[in-house]
Amino acid sequence: MIRRLSVLPLLALAMLAVPASASAAVNIRVGIGDQSPSMFADPNYQSLNLKLTRYFIEWNAISDPAELQKADRFVAAARASGVKVLMHISTADIKGGTPRLPSVRAYSRSVGQLIARYKPSGVTDWGAWNEANHKTQPTSKSPRSAALFYGQMRKLCRGCTVVALDVLDQRGVESYIRSFFRFAGKDAARVRVVGIHNYSEVNRKLTRGSNKYPGTLRIIKAVQRSNKRAKFWYTETGGLTKQGNGFPCSDSRAEDRTQYMFTLAKRYRRFIQRLYTYNWSPSPVCAESEFDGGLVNSDGSLRPAFAVFKRNLAGFRR
Repeated sequence: MIRRLSVLPLLALAMLAVPASASAAVNIRVGIGDQSPSMFADPNYQSLNLKLTRYFIEWNAISDPAELQKADRFVAAARASGVKVLMHISTADIKGGTPRLPSVRAYSRSVGQLIARYKPSGVTDWGAWNEANHKTQPTSKSPRSAALFYGQMRKLCRGCTVVALDVLDQRGVESYIRSFFRFAGKDAARVRVVGIHNYSEVNRKLTRGSNKYPGTLRIIKAVQRSNKRAKFWYTETGGLTKQGNGFPCSDSRAEDRTQYMFTLAKRYRRFIQRLYTYNWSPSPVCAESEFDGGLVNSDGSLRPAFAVFKRNLAGFRR
């Protein structure tokens, strides 16, 4: 006679077999953004088992062979490593005093060709315009253009996930968000992803309720006034080793702020779907850089922030 086992004990055993860390993981996927394909070959990067990355590309790169070559190499290296690329459209002159704002027609023509080039390689996550409200971007004074570019990208990349609006947590961001959605018209209701760069909140370690900078929650609330269905990606964030004169080179500060980055992500887990820290490695060394958010040094040695990143990653999704 075959003895029949109770279903309940079997279910209990199955539940015990699931690692506690898996069930407790925060439902936010984590990736690292960078501009160099060498990241994917680094054993330290490989040990993280990440599946997401972000790359920003000049809006008119299709007419610049050197920029195309850089992007080709990055996308190929990411694909070979099983890592999905979020490709974000950006200015062609980030250091210029007055970046050129392309016409909608020029944007559609150039970006359409970029999509046609990289979509067959699996690049189906796109950002309409990187950090649209920052002064280095030509869209900073034209939320109308940012909205029109989003509308064009929706048409150009059928079946893609599009970061419709991407903003930095600086003064005036709430007004920019309101204007963007007003100019988006009927496309406003179709927005599904908004990108956040919360460098100010992370690196100044702002607490809840601070009015000095808008912060993550105030950006979320500003978007929800126009579209309650939108979700959010931290398309660029991180504990900075250096930023101009305001944040001189400091590994210990970057270590502490990297922890705070994850703390904030957990706080807003209801709204956040992805987190892309930026970046992997600085070039050149910190002392010679204007901006440095690297997890490893330019010589490949690990920074204290790397250990913090890896430890926290265990409680998040890849």
